[in-house]
Amino acid sequence: MSYRVGIEEAKALLSELIEAAVRGENVVIIKDNSSGVRLVPVKLRERRPQFGSAKGLIEISENFDAPL
Repeated sequence: MSYRVGIEEAKALLSELIEAAVRGENVVIIKDNSSGVRLVPVKLRERRPQFGSAKGLIEISENFDAPL
């Protein structure tokens, strides 16, 4: 299926239009019947923690290994 909607309609249907684009459907949002944009899904990469990124956020007390 293909969607071609105006800006006001797109505001009301944004969630549905995003889902359609993710499914691979053609979604175009038109402004003033002269220009438009196409919704295109993107694959987000999983961000891996960077080594040392928590430096300074954790404090270990002097007696952390003392018997309980």
